[in-house]
Amino acid sequence: MKFDSIDRKILHELQQFGRKSASHIAEKIKVSVPTITERIKKLQETGVIIGFQAILDPTKIGLDVAAIITIISGSSQYYKEVTLAAKETSEVVQCFSTTGNGSHTLLVNTKNSYTLEDLLRKIQSWPGVIRTETQIILSSYKDGIKIPIK
Repeated sequence: MKFDSIDRKILHELQQFGRKSASHIAEKIKVSVPTITERIKKLQETGVIIGFQAILDPTKIGLDVAAIITIISGSSQYYKEVTLAAKETSEVVQCFSTTGNGSHTLLVNTKNSYTLEDLLRKIQSWPGVIRTETQIILSSYKDGIKIPIK
């Protein structure tokens, strides 16, 4: 799908302010409301916009530990099982298939160090997982998922 400057402006506004109304976006980028709603619908239908969600502060809901966990697996034999296990584990916020030392990298949020330890034991029991490497996130200086739109 090709994007023009209006599509890019719409996507920028939605990434910044996902709850703003079509009329607000139309006013901001100086096009009609029907144009905005039609283009947002088209961007959804083509899969460019895959959904809308609230971005939460994990610490405000009792999830005080964030970590990046690299999964080291013996082979790619259990690739699909690991991916499915990650999808089914609520503490896993994101799961990436990666190059380098590990096969997958997980971004997780959990209540405390005890629940992180339990989560690590669970992940280490997944099929094909030999070991994990964990980095605890101390601070975050850029949150959310905003794709650069040129």
